[in-house]
Amino acid sequence: MSLRLAIFDVDGTLVDSQAAIVAAMEGAFGGAGLPVPSRAAILSIVGLSLDHAMLRLVPEAEATTRAGLVDGYKATYHANRLAQGAAHSPLFPGAREMLEALNAQPDTLLAVATGKSRRGLDALIEAHGLEQLFISRQVADDHPSKPHPSMIEAALADAGVGPAEAVMIGDTTYDMDMARAAGVPGLGVGWGYHPVEALAPTARRVIAGMDDLVPALEDIWKDPT
Repeated sequence: MSLRLAIFDVDGTLVDSQAAIVAAMEGAFGGAGLPVPSRAAILSIVGLSLDHAMLRLVPEAEATTRAGLVDGYKATYHANRLAQGAAHSPLFPGAREMLEALNAQPDTLLAVATGKSRRGLDALIEAHGLEQLFISRQVADDHPSKPHPSMIEAALADAGVGPAEAVMIGDTTYDMDMARAAGVPGLGVGWGYHPVEALAPTARRVIAGMDDLVPALEDIWKDPT
């Protein structure tokens, strides 16, 4: 039996974390005495590693200032997560059922490739009781920021599958560009933080709802080219 691998982004794909991310950015920028970027600007950088995100948001700032913003973001995010638990970043409706359906398939493996830190991802997975689902968890601590293909390449190695047997599922152009760089089909989701029209040029397919995800994966695996 040949194996296949579904690699998931997290924020905007599996969990609706926009309120948590915006609140952490507000805490970071407010704590530094800087104007808070717009909600649209903040959501546009979801998926990037924090250092790259801050560079996009305040390119004119000194490196020490951006480093302070990263620390402020982490501190605010961590405090809010401890206070709110699983409600801090709720799963999108149907996400748990979709993951469990894929996990029940004997030839399908699941992985994560996210801009989150190891601590943040592990805490989120534990909060939602998803510890047993993912064979590979790739995080920003260990890799260059998306869209560099390093996270996908590591997930492929962990699973022992080739690019043609894998699909990268995500809601941002960074996910789709990362998939293309790794030679893996990209499946865009339309409920996240980047507009569908931005995903379409590089995604193999873009789906509108969670119920469409498993059938779309089957279609791609039937015809990986």
